[in-house]
Amino acid sequence: MIRLTAVTIRVLIADDQELVRTGFQMILDAQPDMEVVAAVADGADAVEAARRLRPDVCLLDIRMPKLDGLEVTRILAGPGVENPMRVVIVTTFDLDEYVYGALRSGATGFLLKDSGPTLLLEAIRAAAAGDALVSPSVTVRLLQHLAQPAAGTVRPLKDPLTERELDVARLVARGRTNQEVAAELFVSLSTVKTHIGSIMAKLGARNRVEIAAWAWESGVVS
Repeated sequence: MIRLTAVTIRVLIADDQELVRTGFQMILDAQPDMEVVAAVADGADAVEAARRLRPDVCLLDIRMPKLDGLEVTRILAGPGVENPMRVVIVTTFDLDEYVYGALRSGATGFLLKDSGPTLLLEAIRAAAAGDALVSPSVTVRLLQHLAQPAAGTVRPLKDPLTERELDVARLVARGRTNQEVAAELFVSLSTVKTHIGSIMAKLGARNRVEIAAWAWESGVVS
């Protein structure tokens, strides 16, 4: 197939239901900027294919044979992983422990399977661009949970954030993309990326989700 765009997002799909894998692949392959490089039925095959093919985004179900989606996420994107991959969890199960577990394991997105094709594509594109997207149906509960941290759970700072970095962190915590942050703060996109890189370094964070978690847990945003 001839692609019309210079950049193609390479996606791995892992789901134990053949109908789901086929449906996702049809949706993704119909996009001019996406290509499914593998579609597998269990977590072990997902890890093997991801390491071999290095897709831009891994689209994982949670409940799979051999290794579940949370374990696969930890292996591919968890703490201590060199060159972590970008993982989007897509599941039928809207359970708190899955949401928190997925995001803490390094996932950059969490969607329910009934979210629809539009949100699915947005989440993949966001992950490929380094952004994060969480299904609106779980966002409110997630933020409520993060706004009431248990004692001693707030991530310590290596260095204090500047006022501008705090502004950026607040907007990231409210789900703004880099482009939206730039527009709201009247700065360039490259400046936003520089600030986010600095925030991640000071927090020891690996992705935008961890910046958002810190902002809610620490009371920077409420």
